Amino acid sequence: MYYMNSENSQMGMRALAEIRGSNLAPNLRGYVIFTDVPYGSEVFVEVEGLPNYKPAEAGRNPIGPHGFHIHQHGTCEMGDPNDPFKEAGEHWNPDNQPHGHHASDFPVLFSNNGYARMSFFTDRFNVQEVIGKTVIIHENPDDYRTQPAGDSGKRIGCGVIQMYPY
Repeated sequence: MYYMNSENSQMGMRALAEIRGSNLAPNLRGYVIFTDVPYGSEVFVEVEGLPNYKPAEAGRNPIGPHGFHIHQHGTCEMGDPNDPFKEAGEHWNPDNQPHGHHASDFPVLFSNNGYARMSFFTDRFNVQEVIGKTVIIHENPDDYRTQPAGDSGKRIGCGVIQMYPY
């Protein structure tokens, strides 16, 4: 059972990232909500317009499930249409861990006819720490081992994480 004490009293802060797609997934839209909860943060994502799964072929990675991470910088500038959202930087990694153990390494998103919805808990950060960073959705699955970023392919969706009042 959870008991409130001074160590875990910062509850209730919330942040929102509105996701928009790159030219690689122009119909991708949705949001990610970060909420402080006892002992960590809850992350809720709901998006539509994801590319459908395509198996790997001819030595290429599969399309989907889709890598899903927090990146360093708070910008979703499109930049190079062949390599969008590069200005968002690399994966946010506040405690300098190898890939697969970054605070920003999230579960992959599975496209269900373009739609994905998921909620999970993490104790790796609180909401205040991620405000001003970005959420990136990638074209390919994260393998959680390739350094430094899991070989998740091109960035197909981006949203800046901003304070969200109740």
